[in-house]
Amino acid sequence: MVLSEEPAAGAREDGAEEGAQARGGALEAFGDSAETRELLGRLRAVFGDRAAQEGALERFRVIMDKYQEQPHLLDPHLEWMMDLLLDIVQDKTSPGDLVHLAFKFLYIITKVRGYKAFLRLFPHEVADVQPVLDMFTHQNPKDHETWETRYMLLLWLSMTCLIPFDFSRLDGNLLTQRGQVRMSIMDRILQIAESYLVVSDKARDAAAVLVSKFVTRPDVKQKKMAGFLDWSLCTLARSSFQTIEGVIAMDGTLQALAQIFKHGKREDCLPYAATVLACLDGCRLPDSNQTLLRKLGVKLVQRLGLTFLKPKVAKWRYQRGCRSLAANLQLCAQSQTGPQMRAKTPDSDADDDDVPEEVESVIEQLLVGLKDKDTIVRWSAAKGIGRMAGRLPKELADDVVGSVLDCFSFQETDNAWHGGCLALAELGRRGLLLPSRLADGAVEGSSEVSEQENDGIKPLKTLCAKDSGRRWPVVAVILKALTYEEKRGACSVGANVRDAACYVCWAFARAYEPQELKPFVAEISSALVIAAVFDRNVTCRRAASAAFQENVGRQGTFPHGIDILTTADYFAVGNRSNCFLVISMFIAGFPEYTRPMVDHLVAKKINHWDGGLGGELMRQAVCVLIENLSLSKMPFRGDAVIDGWQWLINDTLRNLHLISSHSKQQIKEAAVSALAALCSEYRMEEPGEADPAWQEELIKQYLAELQSPEEMTRCGFSLALGALPGFVLKGKLQQVLAGLRAVTHISPEDLSFAESRRDALKAIARICQTVGVKAEGSPDEVVCRENISQIYCTLLDCLSDYTTDSRGDVGAWVREAAMTSLMDLTLLLGRDQPELLEARVCERVMCCVAQQASEKIDRVRAHAAHVFMALLHSDGPPIPHLPHRGDLQELFPRSDVASVNWNAPSQAFPRITRLLGLPAYRYHVLLGLAVSVGGLTESTVRCSTQSLFEYMKGIQDDPQALEGFGGTLLQVFEDNLLNDRVSVPLLKTLDQMLANGCFDIFTTEENHPFCVRLLALCKEEIKKSKDVQKLRSSIGVFCGMVQFPGDVRRKVLLQLFLLLCHPFPMIRKTTASQVYEMVLTYSSVVGMDVLDEVMAVLSSTAWDSELPLVRGQRNRLCDLLGVPRPQLVPKPSAC
Repeated sequence: MVLSEEPAAGAREDGAEEGAQARGGALEAFGDSAETRELLGRLRAVFGDRAAQEGALERFRVIMDKYQEQPHLLDPHLEWMMDLLLDIVQDKTSPGDLVHLAFKFLYIITKVRGYKAFLRLFPHEVADVQPVLDMFTHQNPKDHETWETRYMLLLWLSMTCLIPFDFSRLDGNLLTQRGQVRMSIMDRILQIAESYLVVSDKARDAAAVLVSKFVTRPDVKQKKMAGFLDWSLCTLARSSFQTIEGVIAMDGTLQALAQIFKHGKREDCLPYAATVLACLDGCRLPDSNQTLLRKLGVKLVQRLGLTFLKPKVAKWRYQRGCRSLAANLQLCAQSQTGPQMRAKTPDSDADDDDVPEEVESVIEQLLVGLKDKDTIVRWSAAKGIGRMAGRLPKELADDVVGSVLDCFSFQETDNAWHGGCLALAELGRRGLLLPSRLADGAVEGSSEVSEQENDGIKPLKTLCAKDSGRRWPVVAVILKALTYEEKRGACSVGANVRDAACYVCWAFARAYEPQELKPFVAEISSALVIAAVFDRNVTCRRAASAAFQENVGRQGTFPHGIDILTTADYFAVGNRSNCFLVISMFIAGFPEYTRPMVDHLVAKKINHWDGGLGGELMRQAVCVLIENLSLSKMPFRGDAVIDGWQWLINDTLRNLHLISSHSKQQIKEAAVSALAALCSEYRMEEPGEADPAWQEELIKQYLAELQSPEEMTRCGFSLALGALPGFVLKGKLQQVLAGLRAVTHISPEDLSFAESRRDALKAIARICQTVGVKAEGSPDEVVCRENISQIYCTLLDCLSDYTTDSRGDVGAWVREAAMTSLMDLTLLLGRDQPELLEARVCERVMCCVAQQASEKIDRVRAHAAHVFMALLHSDGPPIPHLPHRGDLQELFPRSDVASVNWNAPSQAFPRITRLLGLPAYRYHVLLGLAVSVGGLTESTVRCSTQSLFEYMKGIQDDPQALEGFGGTLLQVFEDNLLNDRVSVPLLKTLDQMLANGCFDIFTTEENHPFCVRLLALCKEEIKKSKDVQKLRSSIGVFCGMVQFPGDVRRKVLLQLFLLLCHPFPMIRKTTASQVYEMVLTYSSVVGMDVLDEVMAVLSSTAWDSELPLVRGQRNRLCDLLGVPRPQLVPKPSAC
């Protein structure tokens, strides 16, 4: 909650939860004892090695840091760790740097465990005083490398100040041989303390501790306290918080004064308190921008105030008798609600003493501190208010409470509200907030203050100066604080106020008997539940959950407390979506919380500044609300609110492009679902009929939005048309399908609108499901013989959408949607009207899906395989006209549906290549495989290539099958000439097939038609091409074609020699390299008599040189191989 250490401290007072942290922590003991002992034991060994020394320090820091949250685990080991280190320090033979190193280790321990637990372990015998003082003579306060040494020495010196002997007894004879007077130990310590109170490092904090223990000694306070306080006040008076030096001096001095007035006896400090307070007022610390100075000022002020008042336990304070959780739960089970022990306030305190006038100033400054801009200052002021109120008479303490309640005005800032909450929590924890204050603005008896003024009790006149009427009850204030939020610019403040209000509820649960809070249980429990599930800040939600848990355990009166806690625990409320959508639904099931939660959402959240009607979250939420209200059949038929809902849905769909990308899909789906529910419930005039005018206007508007220049608008209204109920589409089906069909067409201006094409396809499929199928029905009402062909054409055409942009292959979204729509439509027809399924359509559907199942994108391939298997093994009647149905069922048994991972190339391609043996599927599967084999993804290329070669191996001895395969392959090439998406990977595929001897059977025939046709296609593909990737792929194909005998070989060599003089140097080098490898591979291409010279020309020529030089070497190769030299074609001269 506000400051986690405070609740924990309260827990230790009871002793009930002291072991909880240890049990719940990750560590149960100091498990690094052996390593730590070894590290400390070899400090002398590593001292000379700087690297080893730094390594040891860093390792020790790592070990100690593990125990930051459970430092008490170090306690049993502190003594031996200190002994090992002090042995080095006290050894007079230890080098100075080794002593500094030992003190660094001591400081690391102190930082983790805290100096208070560590302090008592320092040696503090009489014999230790002088050695420690002597060590200071070797210290340089300006050496920033050794500040740890000075810090630890000051703490050690402060411990030696506790010896019970007068320091003057340790001085001996102060006269030296030369007649000079030696400085006494008392003066030396005071001089050291004063000098280190104004240094800039952490030694300043230790000096303040030293002062508090030294100046408050009986022998020192008589001689030195007045002088030290004079020095301190002079230091404060001449220092300015506007300079660095002044801030440092004031910091040390204020720390020292606060410690003195905290630890000193009241009778010793009281004579100086008024003077110190006056000096502190003159420093004007509240005007400083230094948070620490303001905090120390508040701390000192409260200590001065406590000095003015006698220490006592207020007899009028509220005392809760039973503070044990187990006992409280037992009492709750037995319905024993009577208080165990509670002191009743007498009319007046019998032993009231005068309240000094200075107390008024102290209280004023603490109240100002409650409104400070920094939390630590407000927290210190709140503790001061609690401590001071505990020593005041009842009536004056109640005035203090009233002034605290003045912080809860809407004219005050969030800082004042936060400070007020902290103060109320402190007052409640200490029993100083009487139960009558919980419900009423003032307690009885407060009017007696003026009457007692003449009896010696001085009123705190300014405390009620702003009380212009009855104050709010405390509970009402806290309930308001639990929902406090104030907008500032583009953000808000108030999370700290709500968190502190939860802390107040936590404190009250521990402070009051159940019957005191019983009248407020409904309000507090509802408010905490609301904060735990609906607060926008995770810290506040967790704080509210903790406060609710404390009340359930301590009070035992919260309705359904255990049930709620098991669902809304500390971790569950960490997720805001889970809070709003899951936990809130569970809690709202309890009638005690339903109405408050709904009222809060209506009053606070729906119109919240962070989610106005145009906000993304609100749009989605309102659409979900519209859908649920419609599904709940709320009686709004004919109400104007329906038109408002319709407008909101349309506006959301129209402005989807203004919504952030991560929210678009959810908002779009929510709006479409809301539209479907709204139309189904509120737009049907007669059974199966919509209002004609409204229907005409809606369809016209939605079809117009399909032509929007914004892609997201097209998406939204496409899906909206698809979601309309059947009675709205009645008579408008042809118009709607035509509009959606237009969205699926690709044009230059909307080339990248893949998402709109995808959603239009989804809408078409959904509409077909909605209107149903009737062979002889009207095309304006159902899917029938007249419109089915056009629908299939639209879906099948979208399977050729391979649009790419900066996002990659966005056409894959369209192809996936097209396959899904084809599957849904085909299964629908097969179930209801199979006679509408034509053989050519079924064949095209299966072949196109098979092509997608053999392509390179894993997701698309897996989806296509799912569709293919669904059509082959439909749960309803078999789909008619499937080509090679018997072979397919044998190749792809039903068991493959669940057992095969089609995303994995290693499982998909061995199965999909089986379709190459079925003539109807060969073309499309080969088209897909060519893209996969010639692709870039290593796993896809490897698995598809292996599968293809396995199939080719099976048909090597079947010339007819090989001829058919080769013809289909060339047909794929011819159909996709200059289509780089297919032709480039196809060239790579051909290169690999030629290199692996897949067409060796064709090499037995000169000028085989396959190679002749292939050469022609390759020449056409690279003609005037500047695509380096395509040219390099073609080089490999040409080199592979050299193995074919006849005139075709000479023509292939001519193409290669042309590429040797290509304008691109990279192409020339690549060609020469691959021709060199070709000559080595196919020895029959070059005669033995010229082989050496050919190899020499290819290897020695710098093919990336100037073209004239390269051309000569190329021509030399042409002569050696008997290929006609290419002739330069002169460019036509300009007229």
